[in-house]
Amino acid sequence: MNTLLMSLTIMIMTHEMPKLPYANNALEPVISQQTIDYHYGKHLQTYVNNLNNLVPGTEYENKDLVTIVATAPDGAVFNNAGQVLNHTLYFLQFAPKPSQSEPTGKLAEAIKRDFGSFENFKKEFNAAAVGLFGSGWAWLSVDKNGKLHITKEANGSNPVRAGLTPLLGFDVWEHAYYLDYQNKRADHVNALWSIVDWEAVGKRMK
Repeated sequence: MNTLLMSLTIMIMTHEMPKLPYANNALEPVISQQTIDYHYGKHLQTYVNNLNNLVPGTEYENKDLVTIVATAPDGAVFNNAGQVLNHTLYFLQFAPKPSQSEPTGKLAEAIKRDFGSFENFKKEFNAAAVGLFGSGWAWLSVDKNGKLHITKEANGSNPVRAGLTPLLGFDVWEHAYYLDYQNKRADHVNALWSIVDWEAVGKRMK
């Protein structure tokens, strides 16, 4: 490969798998090692591989992940980029033994202001996650004015499409929970609260 081609190759942004801050079995019994092996190790890896194969030669080859998700039209690039972003945020928001059982500081104040209480927020979030028809995500996001929003996002979409900053996301695609909970989506959603790393989620709120 000549020097020019080498330099062009280096310039293309490569999207990578997020490094898990815990062992594959560390979230048991909420999320089993088998689910992590498949969900993180196979599903997410496929989205990353697909995205890296799709973007070269397009206007998105040197764009960061958030920009791609926010601006790409519906289609293969958007679908795979959305799932890379979604799953990166998802897997990095958990901890085997979170230091906090609920949010503190700025995020806690915003939740109380916009939802009345943390418990009421959880009820509304659970309803969004359990009530979403088909595959998708429930998200807590913040807008440019600091107001919090709970949204349902179909398939691989993300709140950045609406100019929001995602803070917390629950995956309700069946591959996220079927090995552990079969068709009991509500049980999966309820269990996830015990492993949310509120310190990590709070840092996402600018």
